[in-house]
Amino acid sequence: MNFFITGISGFVGGRLARAVRRDGGEACGIYVADRPAPEVGATWEVDLLDRPALEAALAEARPDAVIHLAALSSVGSSWGRMGDYFRVNVLGTENLLRAVEEISGNGYAPKVVFASSAEVYGAVPDQDQPILEDRSPAPASPYAMTKAAAERLALAAGAIVVRSFNLVGAGQAPSFALPSFARQLATIGAGRAAPVLSVGNLAARRDFVAVSDGLEAYRLLAREGEGGEIYNLASGHAVSIREALERLRRIAGVAAEIKIDTERMRPVDVPLLQGDAAKLRRLGWEPRLTLDDALAELWDEARREVAADGKGA
Repeated sequence: MNFFITGISGFVGGRLARAVRRDGGEACGIYVADRPAPEVGATWEVDLLDRPALEAALAEARPDAVIHLAALSSVGSSWGRMGDYFRVNVLGTENLLRAVEEISGNGYAPKVVFASSAEVYGAVPDQDQPILEDRSPAPASPYAMTKAAAERLALAAGAIVVRSFNLVGAGQAPSFALPSFARQLATIGAGRAAPVLSVGNLAARRDFVAVSDGLEAYRLLAREGEGGEIYNLASGHAVSIREALERLRRIAGVAAEIKIDTERMRPVDVPLLQGDAAKLRRLGWEPRLTLDDALAELWDEARREVAADGKGA
């Protein structure tokens, strides 16, 4: 199968491309200038807002499936960059869908899988969780609003929408909580920082999925998913950020004082997000890895990076 991946140099995109090629498939895609493309075949430096360039790349690639991962994805930073988030996440998605439509015809129409977020659900009462796909969106942040708007465009175009809960693993940006904790612990463990860990809201509970399991879900949906449908990508279990941090500290074996940093607090933080992925499981998907597996991967990456930084100092 030939996959065209937007955001091919990102956290999920690069890993997805490597997994596809490792298993004998083809992977290509687009990236932006500040994120160099991995060595995974044909890639194009294309902005989602440049529809002619999108059409040209897609026409050359002629993929079987388009996995649309490219987005601005930080809930926290979306409050200060609402215009950017709308342009990239909504207008960029609209451009991609129109570009796919433009190259389709004569029996050729690539399947589109759109990576959305569980954040579109907003604050859901505990008694209504795990959340099912038929729950109406109630986004509580600019990021979530842009994802909910882009979903409507994708569904209208017959795309598959994947509402991912919290994917975790190596390669995730340090602006996210768990990679930030891992990096701080690695720096403390190396003796290069005081044993104080800066954190934001630790009470929020999230449904974590190892990124490797997420990749398998995207690939499965590209093969077996039904157009115009929504699928939750979730483990079905939720733990607090505090518990995830405690697990990470045990894996790292590094002691540190916890200090609340008000700069890390969001204007709005949904208390609980826990998904029901029965619809995806009926297609044959099952998570293989645990949260501890994903945390160990994060820790190994952070420890290597801090050690490499120390050698270059």
